[in-house]
Formats: sequence, structure tokens, C-alpha cells
Amino acid sequence: MNRRGLWGQLVRTKNVDDVVRQNEEQPGGDHHARLSRRLTQWDLMGFGVGIVIGTGIFTLTGVAAKNNAGPAVMISFLIAGVVALLAALCYAELAAAVPTAGSSYTYAYTTIGEVFAWIIAWDLILEFGLGAAVVARGWSGYLQDSFGLPEAFFGEEDSVVNLGAAFIVLVLGFVAAIGIREAKWLTNMLVVVKVSVCLFVIAVGIFFIKVSLYSPYIPPSRPQEADNALAGLQQPLWQFVSGAEPTSFGVTGVLVAAAIVFFAYSGFEAVANLGEETKDPAKDMPRGLLGTLAICTVLYVLVCFVLVGMVRYTDLSEGAPISDAFRQVGLGWAGILVGIAAIAGLTSVILVDIVAMGRIGFALSRDGLLPASIGKIDEKYQTPLRLTVGTTIVVAVIAAFVPLAALAEMVSIGTLFAFLVVSIAVVVLRRTKPHLERPFRTPQVPLLPVVSAVLCVGLMTNLAVETWLRFLVWLALGLLVYALYGRKHANLASRTSTMEP
Repeated sequence: MNRRGLWGQLVRTKNVDDVVRQNEEQPGGDHHARLSRRLTQWDLMGFGVGIVIGTGIFTLTGVAAKNNAGPAVMISFLIAGVVALLAALCYAELAAAVPTAGSSYTYAYTTIGEVFAWIIAWDLILEFGLGAAVVARGWSGYLQDSFGLPEAFFGEEDSVVNLGAAFIVLVLGFVAAIGIREAKWLTNMLVVVKVSVCLFVIAVGIFFIKVSLYSPYIPPSRPQEADNALAGLQQPLWQFVSGAEPTSFGVTGVLVAAAIVFFAYSGFEAVANLGEETKDPAKDMPRGLLGTLAICTVLYVLVCFVLVGMVRYTDLSEGAPISDAFRQVGLGWAGILVGIAAIAGLTSVILVDIVAMGRIGFALSRDGLLPASIGKIDEKYQTPLRLTVGTTIVVAVIAAFVPLAALAEMVSIGTLFAFLVVSIAVVVLRRTKPHLERPFRTPQVPLLPVVSAVLCVGLMTNLAVETWLRFLVWLALGLLVYALYGRKHANLASRTSTMEP
């Protein structure tokens, strides 16, 4: 901590032992007292499934199969699931050893330095905030379609002010603000509904499968249509850099689809943000993280198997593929059940996104990177009330006025970037803190974390150039905020100044 110069300030690290001790502090006069421990492994899995099963399974299955992978969309979901699983093994070690509200932000703070931790936090704010707004507009669209509500206030294309999206964000923000137990109960109830309907889709749809529809399993590669001046920015980064001709389908299409459908796995790391509120994080965090991914990956692959077996992939709907597939085979009534599951699924995603944003902001304010007053834990509700209310209002405004469907890939790139840092953090902490108590140990270190990091980068290069450009602009804005406030006001900044002669 006595290193001089700007670089020394940027890479100063937070002591792991300090993080562990602050999590054990008893509530008292400090407005940053720890959060209450109220969650079990089953609650964690409920939150995890609640945020993971949503937009991905109800919309991206059709988009990815029709435009990129064909029936091999199953492989795309499996590839994305494997990458997420490897990252989850890394998360599990850190979440069990350092259970904290900051998740990958805190892991980066204790390993590779403050500025990188800030970048991760800024990245997570993008992931959860943008994800909540996107899903809120999807929720509003499903509601409009199911009940025939006015498109001007609930639709996606024709609405000027999407009142449905803003309404659901405000309602769920209220639930998140009044307490983690209330959020837990509502999330678990919604999870039961949508998992039950997913099982229904599999059980009923399997009787309408036509084996011939699986051929060709991987449609042959073909040139990608370029109908506008921005087409070059819409191709995967690796194709843009290498100069390869943009293509659809084939092996490239399967990999591109894997990068796109990774959105379907985004958010499971929100479970790691609940470490301080878990009764026995040493056991419950690994089980919650790995259990979430196991359940969701199996459901995703099975639903894809049924979907592309019921309807030719070229005939899938991009807006509501599952309900439309049942209509095409003469089971229109099943579309109603799928619609109900979609509304329930998207509701729980928005709720967990808002909860996670509050915990990240709480961790930032506790470390001085954001003003301390906004991270205060409310004595009555035991939540970061001001942060939760503030982020809810911002997300509601964005959801009301900004069409965000085209920015869904931003959530994927943000998630993959966070996974990349967590994979690196496991290796760094093994070297810098070899004696740290680790209730759960990631197997095959450093091999497994390195493979996880490489696969994350690989999927990121399959995202569009324009997505990378937007992501870099967002990171630049975050660095500006850090330079103007966080670097000078961080708790570690005052400690460094007192230690210098």
C-alpha cells in the first residue's frame, strides 16, 4: 500500500481478511453494518433460477435457431452452459471463501486492483440495469399480447411511453426495497410456476416431434445478407478482424448463436451477490451456484430439443417461438400456459436484477467509491433502501422510453467480461493468499480457470463489432466517473495517504 505514483493508486488492493471481518461485524451504529443472514441454499437456487430462466428460453431460442444455428441451437445452449459452468466453479470458490455483497467486484478488488474492480462493478451495473430494462419491455409485450392491451402503452414498436415496462419495474423495485425475505417469497413462487410450465412444454411437445425436422442438424454455411451500411459492424468481431466473409449457419453460426444465447445464462452470478445474506455461505453458495446452472442448462437443452423437433427451424417465430410452435401443431390452448409462464419468468428476472444492483451499489459505497450516504442499510427493512429506490427509478425511466431489444448482446458481453475477471482472480488469490480458508476449491487450478477465461474471450469475439463499440463507450464513461470521484474518495485512498511519509 506504500507504492507511489498513479499506477500504485490504481492497482491498490483490498485485504481479503478485511473483507471477511467486515462480513462478520454485528449491526451497530455504522450505517454500513452487514446485511442480515436469512437465505439458504434453496433460496439461492430459487433466486438463481428466477433470474436465469426468462427471456432466453422464451425468445432467444427462436432467434438463434432461425438465424444462426438451426436445430443445432441445442449445441449452442450447451456450449454457453459449459462456459457458464466453468465460471461458476470459479465463482463458487471465491463466494464460499469471501462471501460478500460485491461478488466479482470484490474479488477483483482483492486480487488485481481497485481500478479493475471499479470496471467490473461498472460492468455489472450495465448487465443488471440494462438486463432489467430489456426484460421489462419484454414483459410488457407479453402482457399486451395475452390481454389485448393498447400497443401505444404496452407494445415495443409503436409505443412512445411504455407504461407496462415502467409499471412492473416500479412494483418489483418496491418489493426489493422492503426486504430480502419478501423478494425471496415472490421469486420462489414465480420459479415454481415457470419451471412447471417448462416441464409441461417438454412433456407435451415431445409427442409432436418429427425426426425429419432435425435434418440437417447443422445447416450448411451461407453468406450473410448485408442490406445496409452498418452490416460490417453487425458481424462477429473475429470475422471483422480476420477479414473473413460474414456467414450464417454452419459451425460459425453455432458459435455465434452460443454467444447470443449466453444472455440466457446472464445473471446467475447475482447469487454470488447474496453471500452476506446467506446463513452458511461456505456450503450454500457453491450449491446455490452450481445447482442453478445444472437445472437451467438441462431445461434449456430439452426445450430446444422439443422446439426444433415440433416446427422446422425456418418457420419459428422470433418473438414468441414456444407458444407459436404449439399453435402450429394445433395446440393453441398451450400457448396460453406458455404466455403465463413467460410473464412469471420475466417478472422474477426483473426482481433479481434489481436486488443485485442494490447489493453492488452497497459494496461500492461501503468502499468509498460511491458516496457513503447512498449505501446506508435501512434499519426497518434491512436493505440498501436508497440505492434500491434510486436504481429502480432509473431503470423504470429507461424501460419506459428506450427500445432496448437491439442491445441484448450488451448483457452477454458484460457477463462474459465479469466471468473472465473471476477466472483470473481464482488463480491470483491461490498465489497471493495460499493459506486462505477455502470451504470449496475449484478443481484443476490453474488449468480450469485458464480454460474458463479462454472460452469467455472466445465467445466475446463472436459478438458483433457494434456491441464491442458500445461496451467500450460504457467503460470509458465509467473510468471518467472513477477518475473524478472514486479514486480520491475510496477508503484505501485515505489509508494510503496516512501511511506515506
